[in-house]
Amino acid sequence: MKRLRAEVLIEEARCRSCGICIDVCPTQVLVPMPITKKAAVGKIEKCTACRLCEVLCPDWAVTVYAAHEEAAHV
Repeated sequence: MKRLRAEVLIEEARCRSCGICIDVCPTQVLVPMPITKKAAVGKIEKCTACRLCEVLCPDWAVTVYAAHEEAAHV
């Protein structure tokens, strides 16, 4: 079985702190930063690369990269 490795990049300058990406994430990967409330990656290991955050961001501040990793043979 192959594992999915995901990377979520948030362009802080574009983020307006609307929270849409945080609200739509089904696995709660994104969290609000304490003062600015801008989105930040909290638990990348939970990311399924569904790309809801990327598609629904009104400011195109979120980019999701996903790649399959070969399974380790035990």
